[in-house]
Amino acid sequence: MADTSEAASLAAGVIAQEDDLQRSSAAEPELDRSKLLGSNEGDMTLREGLAKGGMATFVTLMILNSLDELEGAALAVLGPDIGESLGVSDGVMVFITVVSTAFFVVGAVPLGYLADRMKRPPIVGVCSMIFAAMVFLSGLVTNAFMLFWTRFGAGISKANTLPVHSSLLADTYPVSVRGRIGGTIAMVGRVVAALSPLLVGAIAVAAGGVDEEGWRWAFYILGIPVAIAAFAAFRLKEPPRGQWEKRDVLKGRESPIDDDAPISLEAGFARIWQIRTMRSVVIAFSALGFILFPRESLSNFFLEEEFGLDAFQRGLVAFTTGVCMAIVLPFAGRRFDRLFRDDPAKALALVGYLILPGAVMVPIQFSMPNAVLFTITGIPTTVAAGAAFAMVGPMLQQIVPYRLRGIGSALGSLYIFLIGALGGALLSALLVNSFGERTAVIVLSAPATLIGGAILVNGSKHVRSDIALIVDDLRRENEEMTALLDRPDEIPALSVAGVDFSYGQVQVLFDVGFQVQKGETLALLGTNGAGKSTVLKVIAGLGVPAQGSVRLHGRNITYTTPEQRARMGIHMLPGGNGVFGALTVAENLEMGGYILRDDRDLLAERIESVLELFPGLRERPSQLASSMSGGQQQQLALARVMLHEPELLIIDELSLGLAPVVVGELLEIVERIKEERQQTIIVVEQSLNIALEVADRAVFMEKGQIRFEGSAQELAERDDLARAVFLGGVGEGG
Repeated sequence: MADTSEAASLAAGVIAQEDDLQRSSAAEPELDRSKLLGSNEGDMTLREGLAKGGMATFVTLMILNSLDELEGAALAVLGPDIGESLGVSDGVMVFITVVSTAFFVVGAVPLGYLADRMKRPPIVGVCSMIFAAMVFLSGLVTNAFMLFWTRFGAGISKANTLPVHSSLLADTYPVSVRGRIGGTIAMVGRVVAALSPLLVGAIAVAAGGVDEEGWRWAFYILGIPVAIAAFAAFRLKEPPRGQWEKRDVLKGRESPIDDDAPISLEAGFARIWQIRTMRSVVIAFSALGFILFPRESLSNFFLEEEFGLDAFQRGLVAFTTGVCMAIVLPFAGRRFDRLFRDDPAKALALVGYLILPGAVMVPIQFSMPNAVLFTITGIPTTVAAGAAFAMVGPMLQQIVPYRLRGIGSALGSLYIFLIGALGGALLSALLVNSFGERTAVIVLSAPATLIGGAILVNGSKHVRSDIALIVDDLRRENEEMTALLDRPDEIPALSVAGVDFSYGQVQVLFDVGFQVQKGETLALLGTNGAGKSTVLKVIAGLGVPAQGSVRLHGRNITYTTPEQRARMGIHMLPGGNGVFGALTVAENLEMGGYILRDDRDLLAERIESVLELFPGLRERPSQLASSMSGGQQQQLALARVMLHEPELLIIDELSLGLAPVVVGELLEIVERIKEERQQTIIVVEQSLNIALEVADRAVFMEKGQIRFEGSAQELAERDDLARAVFLGGVGEGG
């Protein structure tokens, strides 16, 4: 059932991706170099790029990555010896070896979340220390159960290498050298990984003797350099987030303010999943993971059983392949940087083209009659796949907003490892136990490689437009921040800038932007279906825009949850029934102030305050809300909102279903709130007269766009727009 579930998930992802590609525009916009990241940095050498960010971060993370590669290679090479020592089958060892990589995903999400909220060097240091301890403990295990849990701890702790390392590198070094930095780190890692089979194999043979326990010493010894590098990580400096994108796009000018509200995991995921290139990469590597992750472990078991190679000889095979990969990776990084600077779409397409030949080459490799031919035929595929994988990290860092780099890497890891690594582990273990290693590789390689490579090539058409969105957001952010500094006394209570929003494939908001000053009442008007309610959802945090920002008193709250925004002071009175009908007036107020329950004195003070605003409610504390008139219920709903003393009060359809007399009473209350409390208000109304009676300014929307913004009096004088609101028609002007 697990295998069927994984296959169904993969198939559903591929189908959804194809539907997305079919619905998207076939024509990519003309190449605009002003909207390519790194275009203003010139042809920078790797040495120059490293000098700008300093060598410490590069060297420390390179060492940690190399030790990670060494440990992973040690587990793969020594897998057969560990299995014999612990008395478990090849299938079980393949599963533990491969799924230990999947444990990565358990730590990737929380660590990616922390990487976008906290200083990253301490995260790297702590995780590396835990990793060192888990590696050492792996040498002490006495059964498969203990090995499973040490691998679990090691996988979680080394999960920082993608979301934290990649985010830290991207903010430390310029855009135009990131491919070479990624390639160089991967190259050194592969050199170490290539040497590690020889090293650990030699240790195992030298220390094992007849009891075959020498593999334990490889883990004992490996934990020492990891711990040393972990201490060095604590001394690294935290770089400004997005500094190189800002300098590149803004031609040397940096945004003057960096005061974002804490990013929420769900909002970050929602934003990132709207990036079409991200979806293509995630789905592609989820498919590729079915063969990428099990392949190394399967190769070692195959070499032992088919050709009788011991640990040292298997290490020699891996060493040969690793050296070839190490030679190629720097050239791949240089090629990627050049392609990315000229045309990012070609850079991602190159990744796909590097992967596709594996569909044919991997089955050929596992059909070879001896170890020498096996090694030679495996070199091209392994080198190409290694180069492709090394380029994915730098690509993702360019298409994800800089505030969300950690979460972006975590999201990719979540799908790639959970589907690809775990699915590959389950399928390979099943196939190995039933048919052997050769059949397992041949069955898994062709479909996974063809699907993954094709999706990457096809998905490359979206790269330019996704990067253009990043560039546009950076420019808009700079304009916003500059305006805030130029007029610090006029910082708006709320600023909505350049918001695009879609429901699935249907875009409903297009570059929506407006401001609300403190103490001002803004009427948001428009025809039915104009997008007014969607704008309110974006402001309240119930929807995450594909582009644009929302700021409260100048602070970026775009990636915060509704709960966070409520604590910041954004509260909305929805249209229609906003009370608990089965509760009394007093109970409704008590529930409305539930978040204040730990401070009973403050809650009582707030309730008394709203009863002064709504004296009619004071007279009926025991009356059921359902037995009250529509106007009284609306007063109670508004009272519940005012318990929180909102910074921004959003009122959606105050007059919905109410008699004119009742509406007049409510308007008097709203006016009193506005005057006495200097309340900032956004009101959405179908009735133009009601909206203009209470509003200072008005915004008119039509088909998801702002058609008019100005004083309420100006809107009243626009007959075309007034008719659109009254009659639900389409305005002709503006």
